[in-house]
Amino acid sequence: MATASLAPLGNEPDGGSRSADIAFLTSAIPHRMALAGGWIDQPFLSRHNPDPPGSMVVVALEPAHWFMERCGMASSTRRIATSLWNGALPDRPRAELVRELYWAENAGKAEPSGSQDMIGLLYPGVSRLDYDAGVDEGRFPAHVESNCDPEMARWVERVISLVPINQRPAGYSPLGIRNLDPAWIAQLGRTGKDCFDAILNTDIRRLGAAMNHCMRCWEAILPHTVEHAAIPLDLKAILGWFQSRYPGAMYSGCGGGYMIVVSEEPVPGSLRVRVRLG
Repeated sequence: MATASLAPLGNEPDGGSRSADIAFLTSAIPHRMALAGGWIDQPFLSRHNPDPPGSMVVVALEPAHWFMERCGMASSTRRIATSLWNGALPDRPRAELVRELYWAENAGKAEPSGSQDMIGLLYPGVSRLDYDAGVDEGRFPAHVESNCDPEMARWVERVISLVPINQRPAGYSPLGIRNLDPAWIAQLGRTGKDCFDAILNTDIRRLGAAMNHCMRCWEAILPHTVEHAAIPLDLKAILGWFQSRYPGAMYSGCGGGYMIVVSEEPVPGSLRVRVRLG
């Protein structure tokens, strides 16, 4: 099995920083992969959805790799969870842990991380998160539908590959332009539903279509997710190359990260994931 590209450890000379890096590397906290529908968990966006709830899909991953940081794999949330819970998930209700982790990460933040980061780490299997701005002001999902079927998980592991592309540069923000068009936001929320249904039915064509359309929604709503002066790569051209050769492809996060590729054939230069079933 291929291994992920490693992000550099911090260069701080103090022992506390080194200890934090070691704790992060050895943490039993799962990783999180987000698929179609991302950004619908942000209240500034979901409140404009004319057809709530809008959905997105997250997949819990076994901590078998150390993924690049600043690449949309919820590494910052995982680092906070590792510190908060000493590297292991507490035996308490997941919804309670989601809120605890959400507020620990977002205290004082003007632009808070969405709760899908926390849920993806804490809920096993593949989960559809349904967001409605009328419920908890859109901060937390109105409903979570999780599936931990082993056959479904093995299918996900067979057809999804991750290709390292880049890390978000310092100073980058995807929020410089916000085209909060209700029609596009409704479509974004539907890509999450379509993605989850495709996975449950092991339908690679529909899965790829949902991911491809999610990227079109991102570009329409938040153009800086795929094109920004701080990012030297032509992310749109790279995305187009993968989408033209495989059933589906999308970036793991805004500004790039990994290319999540849907394919029944091996994808050169990629790594595989292991779905955590709990």
